[in-house]
Amino acid sequence: MSAINFFSEDVSFVLKQKRIIRQWINQICTQYGQEIDSVNFIYCSDNYLLKINQNYLDHDYFTDIITFDEREDLSEPITADIFISVDRVKDNAKTVGTTFTQELHRVMIHGMLHMLGEDDKTEAAKQQMRKSEEASLSLLKL
Repeated sequence: MSAINFFSEDVSFVLKQKRIIRQWINQICTQYGQEIDSVNFIYCSDNYLLKINQNYLDHDYFTDIITFDEREDLSEPITADIFISVDRVKDNAKTVGTTFTQELHRVMIHGMLHMLGEDDKTEAAKQQMRKSEEASLSLLKL
């Protein structure tokens, strides 16, 4: 049985409709032929995520998400910690003209798509990632 958990660090944030979100994430993973062992979504502030970015990735900038894949091999069930900056998601939502909730779901599935083997390092890969995000988001029924 997969475990998808939701935590917050240094912010007061509670994800709504957790059961539906868990089912949706499992559905996407199943479509990719993957299983989840354990995925922890950790919601935090810009500063919290910046420190992670500096300490673990040697990057000195704000980001909306950092994903740590704990697997040795992509064929293993997914075990990951996914850190999401609530501050960045709010700012991104305003910038792109969407709601906080819609942007949050996009960022969450973006992290999962990385766990499923997708990347966004090239322009072509970014376009494919966006298509995969949109396809995944269309399956979320809230």
